[in-house]
Amino acid sequence: MEKRKLSFWQIWNMSFGFLGIQFGFALQGGFMSRIFQTLGAGKEDIPLLWIAAPLTGLLVQPVIGYMSDRTWSVKWGRRRPYFLVGAILSSLALFFVPHSPALWVAAGFLWILDASINISMEPFRALVADKLPQSQRSYGFVVQTLIIGIGTWIASNLPWMVSQFGVSNEAASGVVPMSVKVAFAIGAFVFLVSILYTVFTTDEYPPEDMEEFKREKAKRNNFIPDILENIGSMPTTMKKLGVIQFFSWFAFFTMWSMANPALTEHVFNTPAPVEAAFNMADSVQAEAFKIANTKFQESSNSVGSAMGIYGLSSMAFALLLTLYTSKRNINRKYVHMFSLILGGAGFLLMNSASPESLKYCFVLIGFAWGSILSMPYAMLSSSVDPKKMGVIMGIFNMFIVIPQIIAALGGINYVSSLLGEEAINAMTVAGISLVIAGFCNLLITNKNAISYQEEI
Repeated sequence: MEKRKLSFWQIWNMSFGFLGIQFGFALQGGFMSRIFQTLGAGKEDIPLLWIAAPLTGLLVQPVIGYMSDRTWSVKWGRRRPYFLVGAILSSLALFFVPHSPALWVAAGFLWILDASINISMEPFRALVADKLPQSQRSYGFVVQTLIIGIGTWIASNLPWMVSQFGVSNEAASGVVPMSVKVAFAIGAFVFLVSILYTVFTTDEYPPEDMEEFKREKAKRNNFIPDILENIGSMPTTMKKLGVIQFFSWFAFFTMWSMANPALTEHVFNTPAPVEAAFNMADSVQAEAFKIANTKFQESSNSVGSAMGIYGLSSMAFALLLTLYTSKRNINRKYVHMFSLILGGAGFLLMNSASPESLKYCFVLIGFAWGSILSMPYAMLSSSVDPKKMGVIMGIFNMFIVIPQIIAALGGINYVSSLLGEEAINAMTVAGISLVIAGFCNLLITNKNAISYQEEI
């Protein structure tokens, strides 16, 4: 089927739901560690508490990709039913997670939240490849990244924003502040509304051969053999991209799980107070704990706002690429390589950052983030069978979640401990990992993946 080129606003509409998805991810990435620490988790326990996120991605995304490839509804299409189900579940989880009364409840909600976000996210990646001709793939993924950048910046600043309107950052021991609860409630609303916008403004192409599609669908479900077969026949370019993804996502998982304890401690000098270190029966010590906890919560807001800068710079980066790729081809390989190296430098500079200069570190990280969300998918979609786009995107997600699982199961703690006991060493590890990911782009040699050659 000859796919027609779409306008900017058509691509915007079909990608707009990613605004909500990114609200979910940014709130999760920026503030789950803060919630865990508030509920009593030590900084060394945080990576393991985060293991829910990559595990659910490993299980959910290939299943959803496989199912959406085999789905067709005249009214709802192929990918949109999954957007909607994921949005409803994610919105509920986002609302309730900051109300968790105990650490194990918060960890459980993270499982539900991440599984629900993954139900929505994987079909969005496949939709870009479904709807756009080869010549617009880079453009489409870059527009998606632009929307992700907007979502990251706004969501990361939500607790700070609502606190400016008088919502309190103070809370009793073991209770998440109201500023975080309100921020997550806003995120839940935005998630659902933005997904609904895409569902009702975007249509989908039907299967090229409907009779063949029905015959395939009627066959016995061979999910596991089909997944294994697709893994075994994985294109060489996909394997090479997998190496890049491994080091890239190890770095970003390290940031999401450890940035709050590392930066509140090293940059703001306000580590999370340990209640056991205070005699809460003594009014003076109880007041000292309250003051220390409030300072930690306020500096956590500042860390969240600084992290939001990487969404803003990724948005600017995506906007420049959007303007460029709307008319021209780009060398995806070198764009991705230099972007990842800049991001690595941002992490490494955190060792000498001040509260005022920290935002510049995240500006550099934003270039890497903007590229991670667009260039690998543009390169991949140019080298796989379009009929299997959903399941391939789901399998490709393995290269995202496996490094995160390794990091959560002790990878971060082990590697950073080689540099010392300070939490900031985790950010150094993230920087080194991202630089390695950048140079791994030299492995990519497929010309179609590097730059689609059709005249546009």
